[in-house]
Amino acid sequence: MFKNGMRPVHPGEILREDYLVPLGMTANALAKALNVPVARIHDIVRERRAVTADTAMRLARYFGGDSRSWLNLQAAYDLRVAEIRNAKR
Repeated sequence: MFKNGMRPVHPGEILREDYLVPLGMTANALAKALNVPVARIHDIVRERRAVTADTAMRLARYFGGDSRSWLNLQAAYDLRVAEIRNAKR
């Protein structure tokens, strides 16, 4: 069980479930729209890659909002994962 009862939420899950799925958009289409390698978006939505500052700026520009929100999601995820790992020691 996690300390607060919730598992860490990767920004890729938010991108996938809150943006791509409702829009009926594929990772390939988003990568093309953002002018980034397809593998970058695929890895993010599969929760295998972090959202970088560059990607955060592109996501904010495309979907609206601000890049700091995407970076904050990534930082919160990274911190929660580190807390869980340290609690197991």
